[in-house]
Amino acid sequence: MNLTIKLIVTFLLILINSLRVKSQSIDNYNMWYQYIMNSKLSDKTTLTALSQYRSFDLAGDGRLFLVNAYLEHEVAPGVEAGAGGMFLILNSYNSKREKVTRYETRPFQQVTLTGHIGRTLVNHRFRVEERFLTNPDEFKVRLRYLLSMRIPFGKVGKYYGILKNEIRINATKTDIFDSNRITAGLGIKISKASAIELAYINQLGSFRTDNYAYIGFRNSFDWRKKNQ
Repeated sequence: MNLTIKLIVTFLLILINSLRVKSQSIDNYNMWYQYIMNSKLSDKTTLTALSQYRSFDLAGDGRLFLVNAYLEHEVAPGVEAGAGGMFLILNSYNSKREKVTRYETRPFQQVTLTGHIGRTLVNHRFRVEERFLTNPDEFKVRLRYLLSMRIPFGKVGKYYGILKNEIRINATKTDIFDSNRITAGLGIKISKASAIELAYINQLGSFRTDNYAYIGFRNSFDWRKKNQ
């Protein structure tokens, strides 16, 4: 347990220090906090729910808050189709350094392909989002492709590496490129059903680059009815 605590503290200090240095350039330093829950409802159906908070600083200057839930169903071995919805509160600064708040309702549909390279779990997720925004009212369609890998360390797999790359495309704009997001991190299992994840996230947009230190907590549950 002491080794786990030391790893968490060390990794977090490295992340925050690197982002502080980066924030002195044209890039931006942000924090990203997330809780995610996965639960098996049946042998082929999974419920995922998450809550996320992002801040322009350590925690006080809120940038984004969202809640998200979706269902996935295995339609073939290694293939899951899913659908869900998201509600977001988006905060940004205008040219006068005044904070502007927008609300967004975002239904989405997705297909996830799952496989392994050795012990490494590899996922390909294709998602379509319909974005309904306020202030001003706006409708957008966005396409997302996420490649993610979970790399277990050691025989037990208590520690694992996280590598992700996601490209996001605007389907209803002339400028189709939205952003590209790269994630590199470390996961630490603290129980059979729980894990802490720490990561560095770099998001390249059309006009800016954002950097995040990520702290996440993950829970897994099994709500399938057991045979008596």
